[in-house]
Amino acid sequence: MTASPSTILIVDDSPENLAVLNELLQPSFRVLAATSGDKALRVAAGAARPDLILLDVMMPGLDGYQVFERLRADPATREIPVIFITALDGHEEELLGLELGAADYITKPIVPAVVLARVGTQLELKRARDWLKDQNTLLEAEVARRMAENDLTQRVSIRALAHLAETRDPETGNHILRTQSYVNRLAQALRAHPRFSAALTERYIDLLTRSAPLHDIGKVGIPDHVLLKPGKLSPDEWKIMKTHARIGADAIERAEQDIEQPLDFLSAAKEIAHWHHEKWDGSGYPDGLAGDAIPVSARLMALADVFDALISARVYKPAFSYEKARGIIAEGRGAHFDPDVCDAFLDGFEDFVAIAERYGDPA
Repeated sequence: MTASPSTILIVDDSPENLAVLNELLQPSFRVLAATSGDKALRVAAGAARPDLILLDVMMPGLDGYQVFERLRADPATREIPVIFITALDGHEEELLGLELGAADYITKPIVPAVVLARVGTQLELKRARDWLKDQNTLLEAEVARRMAENDLTQRVSIRALAHLAETRDPETGNHILRTQSYVNRLAQALRAHPRFSAALTERYIDLLTRSAPLHDIGKVGIPDHVLLKPGKLSPDEWKIMKTHARIGADAIERAEQDIEQPLDFLSAAKEIAHWHHEKWDGSGYPDGLAGDAIPVSARLMALADVFDALISARVYKPAFSYEKARGIIAEGRGAHFDPDVCDAFLDGFEDFVAIAERYGDPA
């Protein structure tokens, strides 16, 4: 298949000059003509977009330099190469045109062989640039596709692991959806807070949200007689139950060791799994961390997990009302929970109720 000829726009207020250039170029190219700067701008932005513009400098009205500046200011014509043609043969004028960004500079009277050679060179360069641009577009599309595929694989893998934990945990899959949404809502509420703004970037909030489902992954390592016990746990059983935080963190850490470079979402998931049962006053487990020593991710999950446990029915307790759960959370401010995290929950309480309703457990 033969390629269509390149389109060249000639801009000159002299009909004689237009005729000379047209006669020279038309055998090999599609030629458009304009006798003024205003008309040249309309033609250049039209449907028959030129591949190259030969632009006279000295014209009434808009001169060549002004036309060039407007071409460069318009995204539709910015990439079209321009060769200035002028009767001025001083180096200063040529330097000015090249500094403005012109592709080349030809002086009158024109030499046909020179014009054809320079036109051919600029068109070859444009074809190369266009090819590279197309390749970059294809490459960017492929990178975007692979990133989307990797993102989906990551999310599916997280959910698969979380569902694996569900097979042994009496809590439902909706618990994961609710706590994930609670964590996101808390993070969004605190992202502008002076204590949290440095940590809670948009990217980190996304990491927390996608990692939250793995907070109880360690429960797969808890024996059934403890995990599924319908009544209150004995002191020894409770000691076993509390090991799920470290079991989960250790499992994620082993996964990290199997890869060549660390993944941020695994680091966030490990923090959440390890320390979401720590308390602000240092009375939590497994490490008795207190205050800001507890990672932000774990502080958010601590409140999200407790709120959902309070409003959910368990074999050992009925579901509490939203208001009762709210009161218990408020009482834990500064003891169980980071005060500012607690305030964010209380201020947005209606949103948390809405999340609980949206992902409610089946009757």
